[in-house]
Amino acid sequence: MYGLIGKMNVVPGQRDALIAILVEGISGMPGCLSYIVAKDSTDPNAIWVTEVWDSQESHQGSLSLPSVQQAIALGRPLIAGFGERFETTPVGGQGLVS
Repeated sequence: MYGLIGKMNVVPGQRDALIAILVEGISGMPGCLSYIVAKDSTDPNAIWVTEVWDSQESHQGSLSLPSVQQAIALGRPLIAGFGERFETTPVGGQGLVS
């Protein structure tokens, strides 16, 4: 398995708009086991995205999907920058079939 946890810094006042774009753009991603978008509880202009994939190749392949490309195009103007980014190897847990 392959996991990513990343922070996005959002243009002030645009967090909910970016969240909507990201959540809408995630349907039908082969190999995606989990994709969670969360509001940062201490920064009103930040979100965290936590992803679990069956492989790193599936994650890479998702970047060329039309729905993901559209989400990237719509979301890019709302992103002020990126914060921390971690690659992980998920091993199991509630809601994750290993």
